Amino acid sequence: MRRLSHFLDIKSSLACLFFILLALLAIFVPMIPSLDPNNIDLTQTLVAKPPSLTHLFGTDDLGRDLLIRSIYGARVSLLVGIISMSISLSIGTLVGLLSGYFGGRIDAIIMRVVDLFMAIPTLFLILTIQVLLSPSIYNVMIVIGLTSWMGVSRLVRAEILSIKQRPFISAARARGLPELKLIFKHMLPHSLTPIIVAAMLGMGDAILVESVLSFLGLGVQPPHASWGNMFENSLSFMRDAPWMALIPGTLITLTVLSLNFIGDGIRSMLDPKGHHA
Repeated sequence: MRRLSHFLDIKSSLACLFFILLALLAIFVPMIPSLDPNNIDLTQTLVAKPPSLTHLFGTDDLGRDLLIRSIYGARVSLLVGIISMSISLSIGTLVGLLSGYFGGRIDAIIMRVVDLFMAIPTLFLILTIQVLLSPSIYNVMIVIGLTSWMGVSRLVRAEILSIKQRPFISAARARGLPELKLIFKHMLPHSLTPIIVAAMLGMGDAILVESVLSFLGLGVQPPHASWGNMFENSLSFMRDAPWMALIPGTLITLTVLSLNFIGDGIRSMLDPKGHHA
């Protein structure tokens, strides 16, 4: 078990380093005006060029640098992940807190509503809404956030049902502590572990959904760079320029895996007993 724990710590640390590096590049590189993701290299013919010292990730069929476009795509993916996760987490946490604390009929009604939302295929619902709305990055973030809170609410509800049976909650009630203060000051802080882990997993899911939407033409619109539309643009060049598909596909995979490993590391750190059990 010690070896397993050590291995998980290494993976979590490497994942954290990768995610921090990606975030720093996504924040600071776009501040350099000369690094334009839509700049066409007129010194070469408009043919995709393989990775070289001039273009580390190669170029696409229009001569645009894939490294710069990948970094701009990372900014889109991380922004979508953070904003949509924040929306999902806020709604899911509030619903789970109310359902778990009040219990009884209120809990039953809220959980039936959650079950109803969970019965609807999420991706199908997102696609339908995106078709009805004009495709934009803002719509993507809002729609993903509003359709992915149900799992969080169930996790928080289960945690609150356990926490409210503990002696310190009974003592707080005996002192006449107001319900809102009891919920947000005593219960919520003790249920942060599943919330944080759900946030990491939720970010990964949001990045995947955004990539799928952009791939289908319902997310970030060209010429703006995102990993999804970069991958879609590569389909016609899979044989002659495989790096055009390999680069965004690898970045999507590594980012989602790193978020999963970070979530697992946070869970192990905050709940060591559960990890070693």
